[in-house]
Amino acid sequence: MKYLLLVYATPDAWEPDERKVALGESVDLCHTLHSRNQYCSAAPLEPVETAVSVRVREGEALVTDGPFAETTEHLGGYFLVDVDSMDAAVEIAKQIPGARRGTVEVRPLVEVPNLPAGK
Repeated sequence: MKYLLLVYATPDAWEPDERKVALGESVDLCHTLHSRNQYCSAAPLEPVETAVSVRVREGEALVTDGPFAETTEHLGGYFLVDVDSMDAAVEIAKQIPGARRGTVEVRPLVEVPNLPAGK
């Protein structure tokens, strides 16, 4: 089963040098997960200032600057893993550097049949 591990933190959670170290640790974790055939995808996100939110109401699209919710912690990246259980996904989430300074939300994906293959 696939799980999305969403990494949240405040924008100032990491000093620039610490962020580089954490990114390196995240890359190492991805390689470890790949060697276990558990890795699907992972990526940090650009800052929330680069985001837009899209809402369609009564056929009209409204595009606004910024993320959907005003919060102190922002979605900063994700890991997509394929493991046997929620417990296994939680064990991986504990290893993500972002969990030390923020929060990692673990969510199972709904398997939808007949979707095209991704890139």
